[in-house]
Amino acid sequence: MASNTPSNTNSTTTEVKDTWSAELYNKNASFVYSPAFTSAVLSLLEAKPGERILDVGCGSGEITADLQKVVGEGGMVVGTDFSRDMIEKSKVNGVKHAFVADAQALEFPSDLRPYSGTFDAIFTNAALHWCKRDPVGVIKSAKAALKKDGKGRFVGEFGGYLNCVGLRGAIHSVLRRRGYDPDKLDPWYFPSTQDYQTLLESQGFEVKHISLNPRITPLPGDLVDWQQTFCRESCFADMTDQEAEEAMKEVQALCAVDCQDASGKWAIMYVRLRFVAVLSQKV
Repeated sequence: MASNTPSNTNSTTTEVKDTWSAELYNKNASFVYSPAFTSAVLSLLEAKPGERILDVGCGSGEITADLQKVVGEGGMVVGTDFSRDMIEKSKVNGVKHAFVADAQALEFPSDLRPYSGTFDAIFTNAALHWCKRDPVGVIKSAKAALKKDGKGRFVGEFGGYLNCVGLRGAIHSVLRRRGYDPDKLDPWYFPSTQDYQTLLESQGFEVKHISLNPRITPLPGDLVDWQQTFCRESCFADMTDQEAEEAMKEVQALCAVDCQDASGKWAIMYVRLRFVAVLSQKV
């Protein structure tokens, strides 16, 4: 990250183990920020020159850096992510303002605190399904960061109801057979549109758009690679490397009939929940 304004900010969030690797993420999951898969939610955001935008769960910052170009010198884009490794990579990728924080209880560092409550939009892509502990806390964090002029908008996309259908069930089955509790180890929050709309409205947001969008997602590698990126430090966190490798291969074998084509290529059925919600002026 490089800038003459708060560019090297660190979060006040309590230090915890960073289980994310930007390098592994970029290798096995670059589709997450590819134009083919992000154009729809970015069109809902409708970022404009001069706007202030907070990108929650910015990851390695590819989209954040693109948004900087849209808002221009008169605007400001701030990225935040729970992973320090991701934030450091986002700086390398040209993100000017970023800090480490938990979206479920977002705290701005001291030098960015004056900007809280001044953002035109909160944007998020492929992040909120990791906020299983307190999804309402995410919405409260967005509410606190937005302008209170009746125009502040919360726009995003994340895994919704039926996301990774089949694969998630296979993971649960393998964990259960090996004596682990899948409900405790499963890290994901995949709500229905009705459930998420209810949460948004409970915090004073008016939902302008909400939908579930099935999407076949081709993988650059196999299903073990995908699990190494997204499951090793959650679903299989309590296992040795050897047991985790065996378990992931078992999951892959169970899913091959649905997720591998005749040429050997792998894909997963993603279902993305997209939403646009505007904060009421009354709150």
